[in-house]
Amino acid sequence: MDNNIKTTLLLGGLTGLFMLIGSLLGGTSGMVIAFLFAVIMNMGAWYFSDSLALRMNGAQEVSPQQAPELHEMVERLARNANIPKPRVYIVDTPMPNAFATGRDPQHGAVAATTGIMQMLTYSELEGVMAHEIAHIKNRDTLISSISATFAGAISMLADMAMWSALFGGFGGRDEEGGGAGQMVIGLLAAIVAPIAAVIIQMAISRSREFGADRVGAEICGKPQALASALAKIEAWGRGHQQALAQAHVNPGTSHMYIINPLIGDGLANLFRTHPPTEERIARLQAMAQGR
Repeated sequence: MDNNIKTTLLLGGLTGLFMLIGSLLGGTSGMVIAFLFAVIMNMGAWYFSDSLALRMNGAQEVSPQQAPELHEMVERLARNANIPKPRVYIVDTPMPNAFATGRDPQHGAVAATTGIMQMLTYSELEGVMAHEIAHIKNRDTLISSISATFAGAISMLADMAMWSALFGGFGGRDEEGGGAGQMVIGLLAAIVAPIAAVIIQMAISRSREFGADRVGAEICGKPQALASALAKIEAWGRGHQQALAQAHVNPGTSHMYIINPLIGDGLANLFRTHPPTEERIARLQAMAQGR
């Protein structure tokens, strides 16, 4: 299935969950209010997602004089991608990573950490920045912001549904005990809805990462370099768990990075917002070999 169609269906699922919880909380009126709230959230995510993401990650914009090689690289890759040159930011942290943000290619921004600039070769960094520019070209940055906003709001509404079910019911209890049934439905919604929202958000993010890897490799013409960079970043993260814990990575924006810095083992892997790095590397290597 085409990624754009899949993402549209997944975002539709998030909207449906949002309206369902609104309906449980307040019937038809609650569903309408939830829908209007969803529209407002989408507008907020559309206008302010870039500035909020950059601020939350401590990114500082740099001029061509301050980072000439990085600016030259980003300008050339943007030209290859046929989009305007994004603004360039640097995050002062030893964690090697990068992310992109912006509601459309005309308002794009890319950020690289000082750690990734020191660790990777020029070609590997080029592959990483091409991946981020691919996110801007594909408008993934807007979609991920909207899905994250929806997921957070659904969790908030689910909490409201739970407390309403426990102490007030949904629209009052009738004499036949219908209120008990409504309470059970409300509690189930409070438990299932946030999990479903996270799963949908992860599905959106994972499909977009594969697409950005492919388009990024095409933009820079070096799929093997991007594969090598992903391997290095993943290995660093697994070998520096304490450093990651001290980096104060914001969970709300961790899905934006080329590799989610909040990685884990075992059960934590079920809730990763990115595909397995090994699978991403295998696809890029196959691409490099013309398969």
